[in-house]
Amino acid sequence: MSKIKNSQFISFCQNQLGLSIHSLRAYQQDLQAFEKFIALQSENTSVTHELLISFHLHLRNTEEHSPATIRRRFVTLRSYFKWLEQQKDGYPDPFTGLKLDIKVPQRLPRPIDRPTLSVLFKSAKRIVEVTPELPQNSKLISPSQTTGLVARILVVTGMRIGEITNLKLGDISGACTRIRVIGKGDKERTVYVTNERLLMDLRSYWEQRTLQYETADYLFLNRRGTRLTEAAFRKRLRSLCKTLLISPYVTPHQFRHSAATLLIEEGVDIRIVQRLLGHASISTTEIYTKVSDNSLVSAIERADTLAQVDF
Repeated sequence: MSKIKNSQFISFCQNQLGLSIHSLRAYQQDLQAFEKFIALQSENTSVTHELLISFHLHLRNTEEHSPATIRRRFVTLRSYFKWLEQQKDGYPDPFTGLKLDIKVPQRLPRPIDRPTLSVLFKSAKRIVEVTPELPQNSKLISPSQTTGLVARILVVTGMRIGEITNLKLGDISGACTRIRVIGKGDKERTVYVTNERLLMDLRSYWEQRTLQYETADYLFLNRRGTRLTEAAFRKRLRSLCKTLLISPYVTPHQFRHSAATLLIEEGVDIRIVQRLLGHASISTTEIYTKVSDNSLVSAIERADTLAQVDF
């Protein structure tokens, strides 16, 4: 494998497919892992079915990677060699005719339970209640207030953390009721804010930010006045959980799980939830119905209606 070709493939994924930074980083890691494996071979062999099967065994038995990681490695390799086959020098795709079934155990998403969400939101300061009339100085909006606002929006909209931290001021419209989101593969969707208390906070924050910044600037900023990064928000969230003695720490992606689960538990149609989350396939969204089934089972166990009549 050529490092030059690898670099061209990553550029193709970034410029043509519009993959996120996280996906590009994962692709690079997968290709580097395969390059490292090839370098361990006793002779310079071509990529064949046998070599790919040996790589699978190496990942599973030697590296002891999870099935999910192994499958991701091979998804990347399949994409790489398919792209390579389409180039001018026409490298034949070694995956042609190869049957390699990598089963990944399905793991249910872990939403944040309602009591924990309540504790988090009670401790995360709101904007309007603390500073009803904001002077023209955005620094008066504290990091705690920004953290609380981001967390609440995540639960309402189901956005990914990378999507919300990349929002621009111009992505907010309709008196802050509509948010334009650019998701995976540069796919655009609209999410909505309808809760009145949250709208008051978002409007106050947005209006204050637009006094000093252009519509092309990022919506959420850190203490230094630059974009609030995903890593910085995770750090704030961990710190908040530590203060509140919440263990294990919640993650930003769990807010997305919570958004979907709460909507389904309240009877919202699954196709509406699919659209909100930006899932390409309804099957991806259907996993949240299983989470709701778990909640149903827990409720039935607590009620134990038979015990009321069968003494």
